[in-house]
Order: sequence, then structure tokens, then C-alpha cells
Amino acid sequence: MAPITQEIGLLGAPLEEGTHEKGCLMGPDALRTAGLSQTLESLGFAVIDHGNLHPAALAEPVSLHGNALNASSIAAWTRSLAAKGYDMAKAGQFPLFMGGDHALSMGSIAGVARHANELERELFILWLDAHPDFNTPHTSLSGNMHGMSVAALCGLDGLDPLFKPRLQSPINPANVHMIGIRSVDPQERELLKHHGIHVNDMRIIDEIGVIKPLQALLDEVTKRNGLLHVSLDVDFLDPFIAPAVGTTVPGGATFREAHLIMELLHESKRVTSLDLVELNPFLDERGKTAELLTDLTASLFGRKIFDRPTRHHR
Repeated sequence: MAPITQEIGLLGAPLEEGTHEKGCLMGPDALRTAGLSQTLESLGFAVIDHGNLHPAALAEPVSLHGNALNASSIAAWTRSLAAKGYDMAKAGQFPLFMGGDHALSMGSIAGVARHANELERELFILWLDAHPDFNTPHTSLSGNMHGMSVAALCGLDGLDPLFKPRLQSPINPANVHMIGIRSVDPQERELLKHHGIHVNDMRIIDEIGVIKPLQALLDEVTKRNGLLHVSLDVDFLDPFIAPAVGTTVPGGATFREAHLIMELLHESKRVTSLDLVELNPFLDERGKTAELLTDLTASLFGRKIFDRPTRHHR
């Protein structure tokens, strides 16, 4: 067994108020059932499972101007996640957030960004998703707040009341790199261009592969001695291999593309925190999506393709 190099903190965030589809609240326990903790321990890591988080109590309801559903619920989760994520990072753990819909990233990333700021280091974001999640209440067509996570973290207008007392360490939009994008709203596209987000859609991946855009990010993080948070949405993957998501978009990343990204991230030794989001076990097929996320996480932490156990289904 490899020596224990770091303590990994698992934190479940069973929220589904950011999406229209029910079932994401079961995601953290599905990852536990798939053996995420045991898999990481087999790679030589100490793992502490902090259980499932509860949303913070709000002194008063939160309302946002525009089209934003369940704002108070998302604010309660954001504040709770930000506090716990900060505590985990400050304690020297690798924070691994298990979702839950992608609205959880408002809190998870806010927490680790606060810690990065205390270290006087920049935080970079790798957003692996079919959607850029860069809407605001003024541009969102659906009002679903899992589509506003990056906009909130970058400090765009209309979302600051989610944080208390305020967003302490906004993310520099130039530090956000997206891979796998293939579904963008019209006004969202203009916001992405205006704020300088690095967007690598599936057309780019089809033309040049995943290595070049990923290496550009890793080179920048290394050059500036930054920290790197990876946020992996199930719909980044092609729905044929990962059906357990309520926002399926055809043409996603293949099994090998996804594992290659994780293997390269491991070799970079730059990743300091991780989200696994939008896993909806109600839509899965015999747990295969939860098992795939577990395998991808194992690749991120150093497991090679020949080390993967053979899965047997009855």
C-alpha cells in the first residue's frame, strides 16, 4: 500500500433545490454505497467522512430580484457549505464534496477560496460540465439556481445576498476554465465573453482533444503557484455511460477522455479540492454512474487503469 500522503474529508450535501429534478439528495449516499471511501483508503489515503451537512438556519428569508427559484434554501446551503469547506481546508484536509445539485459549488468553492486567500494564493476552477452555469436571476430562463453557480462565485450582480456577510473571496473570472460545454443560453453566452471565462466546448475537444486545454490551465496554475478546485458534473459525461442526471445532453465526454483528464490532474499534483455533483441515483442503471464517479475519483488520486477492479453485476 502506498503511504498516506494526505487526509481526505468527505462531505455530503444532499440538496436538490437548485434543480427541477428530484433525486439528487440521494447522491452522497449513492457514492458511499459505490465504495468511494474504501476506494480512496485502498490507495493509501486517510479518509474522514463528515456525514451529510444540513443547511444553515437563516435569520430572515433571502429574496433575489429576477428569476431565481428557492433562493432562501440555496442561501442556507451556501452558507453552511462555505463554513464547513473552509474548516476542512484549514484543517489540512482535501475537501471532497458529494452532491447534490451543482448549486452546492456556490458554498464549497466559496469556502476553499477563503482559505486560498488566507494563504495568499489564487484559486483556479476547472469546471467539467455540459453547462457553464453562468446565468444570473436576470438572464436565467428556468430560474434553476444550479445554473448560476459560477456567476455567483465570480461576484456577478444579483447573487450576493446568498452569502453572509458577503462573498469574501470572489473568483477571478480569468481563473475559470470550462471543458465539455455544449448547452449555453443566449444571454449567458454574452456574459461568458464579457467576463473572459475560458470556455472549451465539445467542438474544441473534438478537434484538438482534452490535453491541450487542460495543460494550458495546469501550466497557468503552476506558473502562479495557485490552488485548483475541480467541479465535476455528471452531465459532463456522455449520458450513454452516465445516465444518472436530470440534465442529460448528448455528445459528452467519453470514458477514456474523462479518465485521461483525471490522470493528468493527478500527475500535475495541483488539485486541492473536488466537487462531485448532479448524481441522481433515481435515474441510474444498477448504480453504474455512481461507480463511474468513484472510478474517476480514484484516477484523480492516482489509480492506474490496470489497477481498476473488475465490476460484476448480477
